[in-house]
Amino acid sequence: MGGSASECMAPQPLRIAMIGTRGVPATYGGFETAVEEVGRRLAARGHTVTVYCRSRKGDPRPERYAGMQLVYFPAARRRSLETLSHTGLSVAHVLRHRGHDVALVFNAANSVFLPLLRLRQVPTATHVDGLEWRRGKWGPAGKKYYRSAESMAVRWSDALIADAKGIATYYIDEFGATTEQIAYGAPILRHSQMTRLEELGCEPRAYHLVVARFEPENHVDLAIEGYLRSSATHPLVVVGSTPYPAEYDTRVRELAARSDRVRLIGGVWDQDLLDVLYANSLTYVHGHSVGGTNPSLLRAMGAAAPVVAYDVSFNRDVLGPAGLLFRDADGLAAHLVAAEANSEEFAARGQVLQQRAASEYTWDAVAEQYEQLSLKLANGESQRGRFDGRRRSASQWD
Repeated sequence: MGGSASECMAPQPLRIAMIGTRGVPATYGGFETAVEEVGRRLAARGHTVTVYCRSRKGDPRPERYAGMQLVYFPAARRRSLETLSHTGLSVAHVLRHRGHDVALVFNAANSVFLPLLRLRQVPTATHVDGLEWRRGKWGPAGKKYYRSAESMAVRWSDALIADAKGIATYYIDEFGATTEQIAYGAPILRHSQMTRLEELGCEPRAYHLVVARFEPENHVDLAIEGYLRSSATHPLVVVGSTPYPAEYDTRVRELAARSDRVRLIGGVWDQDLLDVLYANSLTYVHGHSVGGTNPSLLRAMGAAAPVVAYDVSFNRDVLGPAGLLFRDADGLAAHLVAAEANSEEFAARGQVLQQRAASEYTWDAVAEQYEQLSLKLANGESQRGRFDGRRRSASQWD
């Protein structure tokens, strides 16, 4: 027997606003990558997708990109105000130009604006990201704000999105609140232009790689310290920098200066070149500890890089049994030495990780989950009011 008429109908076209990121094209961060990959697929499925982008003087401002409509507003050039200032202007634009069926709001910090969207009867899903209040870059006031913002997101969102099992568990433990668990996708790199390594003076399978912003919770210093304690002979190539002057940046550079085998090459904004670095590394050292499903980790997996990751639930869940873990410098040092002694075994681990990425983390599946959630919200489904946003008295997360 055939399905019902409703089962055969294509999804209704929606007008979807994507708010709270730097926008597209994605050149920075996981949120931007998610917006680009999901937004272009939603647009291809017939939805009208509006992405709110941060503008800077002199930057190009195309009106459309990959089927998405782009709207630009500036942002304050202070770390504490950058996100909120831009999101406030974006939400004001949504309120003035009625007609959005759903708003996808990225970053729990932006939940302060959710009541305004509610006044215009725009249902919202908030992607809460990781445990932002644990990041070392925030002082006491910033940490307190992020903890309050999580509570606001729980109380005022029509749906919460978590990109990792650990984040979903956190919201259950802290607030008794349920989330939609939607991970990121992983680009799968089947062929690598090894000749591009010459641009950076690297040789295939003859270097260890770190790709991270210089922030305490990303453990770049620990990666360098572990390398320095090891007897590894291949260089440690560190891609990244800090967007703001910081004491931690100085610590990383002082550690790196202890050995000419540690190479700080700064940011690499050429994504093709970065993929080549992932694909040809002997190990990719991933020190991120407070986010959810990290896009850099998925990109490394998609490039078949053997991964040695900091031991937290988010990384364990993504990697599965083929990933290797460390908690301290000595643990990392042992893995680096083992990789140089058993390069074929490590390459095989990388192949298993790539297979896992290809089967478990696809952007098509992610976009479909966002589409189904948006359709439910547009049709009136909401968990708003089910949870009061109060934290439970006992918590393992503090």
